[in-house]
Amino acid sequence: MKYRRRIFPAMAALLLALSLCPCSALAAGDEAAKNTETATAPAQTEPPALYPAEVLEYTAGDLDEPRISKTYELSPTDDPALIPTEDFERSGRIYTLLDIIKEDQTEIDTKEHIEVITLETDTNDMAEILQLLEPELEITTEDGYTGVLTPDYLSIQVEASGYGTSSRTVSATRTYPNLSSADVSLIPKTTEEGGRTLTLADVDWQEAATDYLDGYDLAIRYTATATYTGTATSKYATGYTVTADYKGDVTKTSCDTVTYTAIFASHGETQNGTETEAEPAGSIDPRLALIPLGVIALGGAGFGGWKLVKYLRDKKRGYVK
Repeated sequence: MKYRRRIFPAMAALLLALSLCPCSALAAGDEAAKNTETATAPAQTEPPALYPAEVLEYTAGDLDEPRISKTYELSPTDDPALIPTEDFERSGRIYTLLDIIKEDQTEIDTKEHIEVITLETDTNDMAEILQLLEPELEITTEDGYTGVLTPDYLSIQVEASGYGTSSRTVSATRTYPNLSSADVSLIPKTTEEGGRTLTLADVDWQEAATDYLDGYDLAIRYTATATYTGTATSKYATGYTVTADYKGDVTKTSCDTVTYTAIFASHGETQNGTETEAEPAGSIDPRLALIPLGVIALGGAGFGGWKLVKYLRDKKRGYVK
């Protein structure tokens, strides 16, 4: 009896330890797998979230299939690939993407525009002025319109931007015949020429008729050729200002939004409000492989314990020496 009392507690402890081996192995395996996944999983950066501007629930088709549409309003800089398209659950149903519809909401306003340009030049020659004008003019107005304008050649105007003065000497001659004497007082002191008043500068006298007296020819008539001079002042343009109209259509984008509508259709209900995922075909939980080992271990422990008890009992009875 003394040996039996010692043996049974030892056997119970052995059986308990063997029975706990599969569970310990399973727990150790799970913990190792978690540590491996944590160590090898690369860091991921979450993309920016896109939120729908409108969500609608409705039915469609002959069977009144439940559907949900989510409308997203994106700018040209937004990436439509970030629109969520994965399955989701709502009100006990699973919804799967059916289609995505794109609609460009861009609106462009167009109007005619005239831009007046001004050039400074030192010539009023139209041929040279035309070479100075650009064939096209890119324009952006204060209110955001843009476009390309071309010159209206009929609108070109040329005006002097400044004046200078110059002076020169002008002259004129006058002939005065049949004068009684070569007396300058007989000659007018001024004369008009081209709207200017000229002043007597010189007189050339010639005898027009003579009389013989005491053996000498005496002049009795004279012809005077008078020279008059003066200063003429003129004004000239020192430069020119050219103005020309550039005309054309300009446009402005008043709305640059692109609308995407993601349509989801329901293909069934979830189980107990939670979506279930089927195990991949052919996959076996590695923990199941430990169950036969546990059974074998328990069976071997029980058989070994029975043999030990039988041996001690036979030895006590004298059957074993």
